[in-house]
Amino acid sequence: MHMSISVAVSGASGYVGGEVLRVFSAHPEVEFGALTAHSSAGDALGVHQPHLRHLAERVIVDTTPENLAGHDVVVLALPHGSSAEIAAQLPPETLVIDCGADHRLVSAEAWGEYYGGEHAGTWPYGMPELITPGGRQRDALPGATRIAVPGCNVTAVTLALQPGVAAGVVDPTDIVAVLANGYSGAGKKLALPYLASEALGNAQPYAVGGSHRHIPEILQNLESAGASEARISFTPTLVPMARGILATVTAPLRGSVEAVRSAWEEAYADEPFVHLLPEGQWPTTAATLGANTALMQVAVDGKARRVVVVAAIDNLVKGTAGAALQSMNVALGLPETTGLSTIGVAP
Repeated sequence: MHMSISVAVSGASGYVGGEVLRVFSAHPEVEFGALTAHSSAGDALGVHQPHLRHLAERVIVDTTPENLAGHDVVVLALPHGSSAEIAAQLPPETLVIDCGADHRLVSAEAWGEYYGGEHAGTWPYGMPELITPGGRQRDALPGATRIAVPGCNVTAVTLALQPGVAAGVVDPTDIVAVLANGYSGAGKKLALPYLASEALGNAQPYAVGGSHRHIPEILQNLESAGASEARISFTPTLVPMARGILATVTAPLRGSVEAVRSAWEEAYADEPFVHLLPEGQWPTTAATLGANTALMQVAVDGKARRVVVVAAIDNLVKGTAGAALQSMNVALGLPETTGLSTIGVAP
């Protein structure tokens, strides 16, 4: 039986909003309602998202609760700190999916430290694959009317390491994560580090020394997966590509080498979007481009006595818009894979 799901998208002129529109367009039940933004209100969508030809003539309207109300689903693709005020004015029966950080963290103290201001409260977390006590996060999503989509870096690091944490084969108090990140993760903004003359042929770290806002969210997830205590040294690096995250995550080995690979195999055996590659094959960002997949490989550095996991995702798909659609499917009782592709665009 065909059902129609009306979806409004705020922040439609940005990278995340555009990717939400692209990814959700493949869903057979989705029909787009209001497409909203602030500074670009009044423009045709095609001015800002020329690749979305089927929506190019749609006119962007202002992001107001009145324009967003009346839809089955509202996706908020707004800057951090902007979602809570809008969401609070939307009907309680509307499924609101926040792609920003406003409702991800459980700890108000962590929010204040990393984001500043008042904590807006915690929503059900939109990472169905997250290991939780007694199950997976997807168990908490059916019937939800508020969902917080994870951060893209958080998705890469969490999926990379949580099997080892849950199985007790890594020490979560000494995690080191170094990420290569595409520029779209920074959003559309005019700033010196993001100019082509600064980016092309250049790799540059940012948020070094424990200051990145995704750190408390990563720790929150690893504690959900079974870590009584977790500590991480997290260093992202901008590299000259538009999309993608390649995360190299290491932690000290606990127990036997033989138990390591089986932990990842068992954790992801039934997951449609998270794939442990055959031994000897390493993930690349190109293999995940445009797809809702997380590809990974795990190895043991015997001399260093550390487990090494390399994971690749498309930051705009599995890292954001794909996670939003995947979570919407679960919340509405639809097959989780509906409308989502595992086919990358390579080379």
